[in-house]
Amino acid sequence: MRALPRASRYKILGSCITPRPIAWVTSRSADGTVNAAPYSFFNALGDDPPTIALGLMQHGEARLKDTAANIRTSGEFVVNLVDEAHAAAMNLTCIDAPPGVSEAEMAGLELAPSVAVVPPRIATAPASFECRLLHAIETGPHQLVVIGEVVHAHVADAFIIDRERLHIDTLAMNLIARMHGAGWYSRQTDLFQMTRPRWAERTAANEP
Repeated sequence: MRALPRASRYKILGSCITPRPIAWVTSRSADGTVNAAPYSFFNALGDDPPTIALGLMQHGEARLKDTAANIRTSGEFVVNLVDEAHAAAMNLTCIDAPPGVSEAEMAGLELAPSVAVVPPRIATAPASFECRLLHAIETGPHQLVVIGEVVHAHVADAFIIDRERLHIDTLAMNLIARMHGAGWYSRQTDLFQMTRPRWAERTAANEP
């Protein structure tokens, strides 16, 4: 892999590690500009504390992307999940706008104040996670892995089945995921279920 050009390494990873959830990250620059950008090198890491990870690759101009710079400076960000209804707006915020341009404003996103962090959340997203930076790990030139603690979570009322038991109608969110190649995404429409095995039940079934 080290002998390959950067673009080739990305093709291999992006084509094989799929589907990938999309973190639509809102952050705020030092001058107050609200940045919104999607990242699919993203997932949850643990629940005590609740942590998520973002892989923020270098900008095409060989510098930190605005999201990475904002997070490293402020230590705060919001991860908004992307449903199919927001696909076009999310795609618009992929644009290679120069620093100082608010992709959130350009895409006409409805923002709402966060509870525990300064950057706003996307008000119409099905779910949003307010995060504080735990670690920013430099994995390459202008490339960061950001690990954040989720300090406040928002789930739209329409997707809450049972508030007391925290049952959420995930399928109804119509979340989309990143797939292989340029511009390819997937829907969560073809599912199957398997029950997790238990050692006690397996050994009991094998007893004479």
